[in-house]
Amino acid sequence: MKTVTLPSGVKVPALGQGTWFMGEQRSRRADEIAALRHGLDLGMTLIDTAEMYGDGATEELVGEALAGRRDEAFLVSKVYPWNASRKGTKQACERSLKRLQTDRIDLYLLHWRGNVPFRDTIAAMEELVAEGKIRYWGVSNLDTDDMDELYELLDGERCQVDQVLYNLTRRGPEYDLLPWCRERRMPIMAYSPIEQGRVPVDGALADVAARHGVSPYQVALAWVLRDDGVIAIPKAARVEHVAENRSALDILLDADDLAALDAEFPPPDCKTPLEML
Repeated sequence: MKTVTLPSGVKVPALGQGTWFMGEQRSRRADEIAALRHGLDLGMTLIDTAEMYGDGATEELVGEALAGRRDEAFLVSKVYPWNASRKGTKQACERSLKRLQTDRIDLYLLHWRGNVPFRDTIAAMEELVAEGKIRYWGVSNLDTDDMDELYELLDGERCQVDQVLYNLTRRGPEYDLLPWCRERRMPIMAYSPIEQGRVPVDGALADVAARHGVSPYQVALAWVLRDDGVIAIPKAARVEHVAENRSALDILLDADDLAALDAEFPPPDCKTPLEML
């Protein structure tokens, strides 16, 4: 399994498992749990979730999937911005720990920026680290100016990752956010790396996929994974889908492939606001 190194020095899988929209339908529960466990078997041990997902139901699903296998996983969850006060962050973390049936979260993220000052959220995160409730903390959906502000604060440089929307059709972060993170050796975590299955699968993607004998979606995921400073967290609710995602790591895109994709999905030539789904 290809790994990405966090600023702390910890190595995590470059390809993890997202869980947005999982755990919301009882009829799919067995398949979703099987998918997460199969991902663990394949080395996709980073599992990303949030208190927002399913209003906590997704964390409960992840907790059930990790029963007896917690030590195999690098577990990521997130706190709502309106819960991100010094007291509220710690209370939210306790609720997430209970739903996840664990005593610690490996990486705890501020889900997006709200009205709570960064300094209060950081103080809470550092207290949770000291208490052993979380190992590391990071952020999500923060643009370059937000990251500059974060880094100016006490302990702000202890941020481990910025989780953002990034894929072939959402290349805005390449203009300034990705370079900013690379300079500080901080990876980004790309959510919706195939645009939740909406990435266009004809044209260049279809041509590159045909050359490699794979699906266009696998090419789109391989494109995200091409960068050593990016962690991808696609969601897969079926065992077969998990296996397809894992196979994307074995696709080596050459210069011609990348040029064809750039022609159809051009990189940004100016600053654009960070997008969210």
